[in-house]
Amino acid sequence: MISKEVKPKRGHLFIISAPSGAGKTTIAKAVLKQFTDMLYSISYTTRKPRAEERDGVDYHFISKQDFKKGIKKGRWAEWAEVYGNYYGTSAEFIEKSLSSGCDILLDIDVQGTFQILKHYPDSVTIFILPPSVKALRKRLEMRGSDSKAVIEKRLENARNEMAQKKMYRHIIVNDKLSAAIEEISAIFKKYRK
Repeated sequence: MISKEVKPKRGHLFIISAPSGAGKTTIAKAVLKQFTDMLYSISYTTRKPRAEERDGVDYHFISKQDFKKGIKKGRWAEWAEVYGNYYGTSAEFIEKSLSSGCDILLDIDVQGTFQILKHYPDSVTIFILPPSVKALRKRLEMRGSDSKAVIEKRLENARNEMAQKKMYRHIIVNDKLSAAIEEISAIFKKYRK
């Protein structure tokens, strides 16, 4: 008797995007605590780590030379140059994880989402909006890590990203953090049934 090999059900790819300072990383971390079996795709970057960041936990920090080699070899499912630094998502990690039935969460920008959707059009996309541009400015200033010029550039980029929110299936306003986390958790539960 020949036994059929049972393939695992393909995993879901969830994408959360938001302008810088809108809370996507905080929300992503909170949601991942609820869905402990979900994988988180740690992005690769060429930027220097911030004081509290750890390699392999917050990002994989690599050199520009290594990142550019990865571009040539097709190593990235999506990548972008942002504020003079490169950011990317491992194509191998995504494909292996989805094929083995694992759900994955990506925390990426609009440009990255556009690239991912070319390869994974069934991705569940969520865009997080700040309550207002004024509130976003205040959040960026409170970080204390950027100059006024960088904050202005981030706000300009935020306006451009928010203009593309229609590309996303779900749009959440992060006016109250706990409510935003609850809404996104409900979205995850709906697709993971």
